[in-house]
Amino acid sequence: MVFSSQIFIFYFLPVSLAVYYLLAGASQKVRNLWLALTGYVFYGWAEPRFILLMFATTTLDWMLSLVIARDSWLFWRKQGSPQGPSLGGGRPASVTQRRALQCSVVSNLCALGFFKYFNFAIESWNTAFSALGLQSAVVESTLRVVLPLGISFYTFQALSYIIDVYRGEADAMEDFVDFSCFVSMFPHLVAGPILKFSFLAQQLRERTLSGAKFARGMAFFWMGIGKKVLLANPCGQMADASFDSGARSVLEAWAGVVAYALQIYYDFSGYSDMAIGLGLMFGFYFAKNFNSPYLATSLTDFWRRWHISLSSWLREYLYIPLGGNRYGGGRTYLNLFVTMVLGGLWHGASWNYLIWGAWHGGVLAAERALKTGSGLRISGFLGGVSTFVVVLVGWVFFRSADLPSSLDYLATMGGLGSASGGGSVCWREPHLLLSFVVALLIAFFGKQTWEWTQRMTVLKACAVVAIGGAGLVALLTQDYNPFIYFIF
Repeated sequence: MVFSSQIFIFYFLPVSLAVYYLLAGASQKVRNLWLALTGYVFYGWAEPRFILLMFATTTLDWMLSLVIARDSWLFWRKQGSPQGPSLGGGRPASVTQRRALQCSVVSNLCALGFFKYFNFAIESWNTAFSALGLQSAVVESTLRVVLPLGISFYTFQALSYIIDVYRGEADAMEDFVDFSCFVSMFPHLVAGPILKFSFLAQQLRERTLSGAKFARGMAFFWMGIGKKVLLANPCGQMADASFDSGARSVLEAWAGVVAYALQIYYDFSGYSDMAIGLGLMFGFYFAKNFNSPYLATSLTDFWRRWHISLSSWLREYLYIPLGGNRYGGGRTYLNLFVTMVLGGLWHGASWNYLIWGAWHGGVLAAERALKTGSGLRISGFLGGVSTFVVVLVGWVFFRSADLPSSLDYLATMGGLGSASGGGSVCWREPHLLLSFVVALLIAFFGKQTWEWTQRMTVLKACAVVAIGGAGLVALLTQDYNPFIYFIF
């Protein structure tokens, strides 16, 4: 189930909200239980069997967090202190705590690795050995693993919890219902934002409902619908026409990749807006996830603005533990590169995702080296244009079906392709071109939903109703409604 679907808007959401508000006078635990249950229904709508996987990993992580917390308490009791400092105070972890953490990390990554990379590993193995003529090493496997939706998001979220508890940056959640609510809450379950447990811990225990929260949440949700249906979907049709075409001109190639850049931005930022809006309706504050990323003047700046929750997660739980910038320039560049390569693989089991991550990691390292070595920093208009081009090149790998297709598309962009198109992408569908232009203008000159909704007025409310209504009408009348990040 996705937010931009009729079943969600007309049935699931109204029932979820109605029961939740009927429980307003009940305890927080009861409301958390309702959110956990609706989360499992939301997640298992398309494939109920994956509910068992999420429940199993949730249970294991909860139990292991209690082991870590209990061992910390026993340690300090032995030292004669009724309540000692957490692991963050420089005290080394006990063997039990380390093993509990390792068990959680390994189990989560093994589940993620098996479901996400099994098919890719088998296919890559067979392709490599077939190319070498070693047919005896080819693995004949009839097993094809189906990817559970959103496993990358809730796995990272669960890992942030267990690591924060281990570090002493958060208290273990003693109540299983509350922890299940944290993992399975449907507003951010399958596509984020990836929220740290410490960010939501207090809200899980205590939160308030108000008319102001609900109104802003509705504004977020309908603005997100507008982004997704009115901007992302038309841009996606343009991108598909260009990337799937066997004959395209240089202009069509550039228009196609820009259209895809707009599609993925409005697709995901629209979904994030809807998630933030739903969180507000249920009394939660979620973190901002996008901040005009195409206004970035460097790739470093881009990753401060794009999918902020993922870039923050990668920095805190991967880049810094690898050593960050603490061990000299060479190690810093390597850490940046490795972090982004792994971030690319997180998105999917494909060589193209790996190359996309390597491209971003290499440019980030080059930016850092250039700034450190010469103090030179490209900014302003030139920095913005060069950064946008770097991002567009990366999106080619992200969107294309395979590596040969990516290289062919890049060759066309550079004027080296032999094929020429007939203008079908841009000029034969005026409504697509209009959506493309509007999307481009908003991306570079528009205000972010986060700031725009901070103070609602009657005029803004009317605009929200108009945008949401137009989005809803378009949703009911069109068949094209993909969601890119739903498969991650």
